[in-house]
Amino acid sequence: MATNPDLAPATRRLGALLARVRDSDLGAPTPCENYTLGDLIDHVNGLAQAFTWAASKKWPDGMGSTGPSGDASRLEPDWRARVPERLDALGAAWRSPDAWTGMTEAGGVQLPGEVAGRVALNEVVVHGWDVARAIGQPYACDPDEIAACLAFVEPAVRENDGAGTPGLFGPTVTVPDDATPLDRMIALTGRDPSWTPPAP
Repeated sequence: MATNPDLAPATRRLGALLARVRDSDLGAPTPCENYTLGDLIDHVNGLAQAFTWAASKKWPDGMGSTGPSGDASRLEPDWRARVPERLDALGAAWRSPDAWTGMTEAGGVQLPGEVAGRVALNEVVVHGWDVARAIGQPYACDPDEIAACLAFVEPAVRENDGAGTPGLFGPTVTVPDDATPLDRMIALTGRDPSWTPPAP
């Protein structure tokens, strides 16, 4: 039986990247089409909460499990402290073995706990790469994290013949045969591993 991945290293890494984001960066483009960096941070904030609730299988009254937004205008004034705290809570929540059992709900979709945990890891790792690229920072993952993400992404991509998965991935980007595992995983999610911010 496969060991469930630890989300905490990825959530900490993303939190550290967010600390490097300046106010002037919030309108910057990202590898996520139609998302500014501020929009992406709001999306990360929402998914951190949604998947923490999915791990505990408890939702605040009236919140439900609707999909996270992506709107910079919704960022709280103290987002630099609040979003990393929520990411830490996400990593801690998925360290409970119970989080990976039974059925849960995230983004309005019912799914097994073990699938939800792997979706959450993939979201944090990929959006960590997005943030790093948007602000020109290096990004390196533990090989086990990348392997866990590939184990989730590759079957989904095969199922749709590389055409993308609505709400999850865009169409696969072709990479060289000698691409790194991280670049291969990023390309499978519909992103160009060589993406850099456009010149001003």
